[in-house]
Amino acid sequence: MKLERNLGSFRDPAGQIYEIDKRVIRIVKKSGAQRYNYLKSINIIEESIKKGFLIQTKDVTDEFKKINNDQNNFYYLEHDKLDYISYPYEWSFHQLKDAALHHLNFQLFLLERNCVLIDSSAFNIQFINNKPIFIDLLSLDKYVIGDYWKGHSQFLQQFLNPLLLKSLKGIDYNNWYKGNLDGIKTTDLNKLLSFKNKLSINILISVTLLSKLDNDNKINPQKALEKIENKKKLSKNSYKSILLQLKNWITKLKPKDEKTIWDDYSKLNTYKNEEQKIKLKLINEFSKKYRPNLLADIGCNDGMYSFESITAGAKKVIGFDIDLNSLNRAYLISKKNNLNFLPVYLDAMNPSTNLGWNEMERLGFNKRTIFDCMIALAFEHHLALANNVPVDEMVKWLLKIAPHGLIEFVDKEDETIKRMLALKGDIFPDYNIDNFEKNILLQAKIRNKTQISKTRVLYEFSKN
Repeated sequence: MKLERNLGSFRDPAGQIYEIDKRVIRIVKKSGAQRYNYLKSINIIEESIKKGFLIQTKDVTDEFKKINNDQNNFYYLEHDKLDYISYPYEWSFHQLKDAALHHLNFQLFLLERNCVLIDSSAFNIQFINNKPIFIDLLSLDKYVIGDYWKGHSQFLQQFLNPLLLKSLKGIDYNNWYKGNLDGIKTTDLNKLLSFKNKLSINILISVTLLSKLDNDNKINPQKALEKIENKKKLSKNSYKSILLQLKNWITKLKPKDEKTIWDDYSKLNTYKNEEQKIKLKLINEFSKKYRPNLLADIGCNDGMYSFESITAGAKKVIGFDIDLNSLNRAYLISKKNNLNFLPVYLDAMNPSTNLGWNEMERLGFNKRTIFDCMIALAFEHHLALANNVPVDEMVKWLLKIAPHGLIEFVDKEDETIKRMLALKGDIFPDYNIDNFEKNILLQAKIRNKTQISKTRVLYEFSKN
């Protein structure tokens, strides 16, 4: 067995992530040994895990020293392996908000124990279902009296500024964030805010004044360096006050109300109640049959079918949708009922791709498709008809997600389709049920075919 380095783990020379036999191992290098020893000496790792802040971690140095006796590797730590990695630009407003509060609460917890986080990367937080968890152990370090919060600017860019963009201006941050992995610059946000926005004392301090400071530093970097060197020491109480002020502010933030075309989808769709009952029954039977460890719900909306899958035996569901309002609702339902469900933003026509250093630091959607099963209900026509994706390519893409699944086909005579084609016209001669079936059969077997209504058919496929 050979330790394979995670290509996205390189930023901290003190320790990096490796994988072996489906296990996640963090190797602490010589430069990180002192930091890790301090964390052990104050028992902060165990405390942080017990309080639900830090991912489960255990020291496996004795085991791995036998198979990898590199003198530069001081410690080997094993972390729980996450079922699915998601990124901040794939989170809804309430997910990013909860991640921000988790970071601040963890900081406050650590500060009381003479420990701090040395950075504020949002990528150091992942979600286990509806619960944020901190994953970068070596971001913890000893608190030095008088130190400033080193990650303050990074926290603003990667947590606060995206939240403010949505809360104050109603602008979704996801694609902007995806285009700039460092988050949203304070100077950029400041340009978007109105005079009325800037009357807030919080905005004045955390956006307007900091934006001016950033601009001044760019103009005269030498003067900025002198200011840093001459800064007064920051007391622990002042450090704590900064964290509490941000926590209280972020707790009150809400997304600006803006309806989308999918907001009332579950209530106003063209399905009849009887059709919905049939689909819920089929999903229940499908989930009981395969009992997947990880199921993908493509076009999950507010999660109704995902939740039915979990009830019937799916261990965990990752729900994907383009509508962020729907994802917000799905996340809040999952959180309220403590479900094994994680909603993730996905625009299938512009999905997350390989990004970051060497295009391997943040993996794209296709690189993370590790699902046992998938369901895609009332979804395929959005690719084929709304976005002109050829039927053969659309089917191939869907079937690549998992070896077993349910896919709903919606005929052109359906009222939803008629509305979609009203302006565009029917320019899709290959979009028909026979061609759809033929393309499924090129890659898989059709296990079941159920007529949901006159215009809707649900297919169960299997590739083995």
